[in-house]
Amino acid sequence: MDPRLQQAAQSGSIDKLYDLIDENPYLLENIDAVPFVTTPLHVAASSGNIPFAMEMLNLKPSFARKLNTSGYSPLHLAVDKDKAKFVSRMLLLDKGLVRVKGRNGITPFLLLVSRGKADLVAECLLNSPECIQDETVDRRNALHLAVVHDRFEVLQVLTGWIQRMSQRDADSIEKRVLNKVDIDYNTPLHLAAYNNDHQAYFLFLFNSYFKLYI
Repeated sequence: MDPRLQQAAQSGSIDKLYDLIDENPYLLENIDAVPFVTTPLHVAASSGNIPFAMEMLNLKPSFARKLNTSGYSPLHLAVDKDKAKFVSRMLLLDKGLVRVKGRNGITPFLLLVSRGKADLVAECLLNSPECIQDETVDRRNALHLAVVHDRFEVLQVLTGWIQRMSQRDADSIEKRVLNKVDIDYNTPLHLAAYNNDHQAYFLFLFNSYFKLYI
């Protein structure tokens, strides 16, 4: 990437962006032609520059789903850098961005679960409920990851949401989420038991009991 473009993305200078486009109209096209590349949107996401990111999405929507050479989308980087406002704004602009699969199959939603960002996890579920079905390459879903990373508050958010959804489609939620086995044939409940995580274990048992009476 042109260092001047990188600096413009870091500082959030939209005027500088257009100066560079005026100098080279194919500036963004050349970046987009590369399969795995750091785009100006990656840089803006890392810096939390919302106005610049919105302008970049206006010009090049494809950048939002482009992975860099490390296997991460712009939203992955925003989560990694703890740019909560940026994540929320991007979710409003395109709710599907939280489901973009990156390295090891991790989506921004699953990364939020792993990092313990309960409020943003709840926001993702409200805007893109299908993300509860997403899983990593080793077939671990959000519940697996919440247990593995000891994120009990996030687990409460996830199971609370599942309870509400179970009132509509109990069997489907049970098969696709609660009883989902990973590559080692472990359900989230199994992992909680193996880790001696009593809070998580009894939370899952409560959910199983709850389902019997809905």
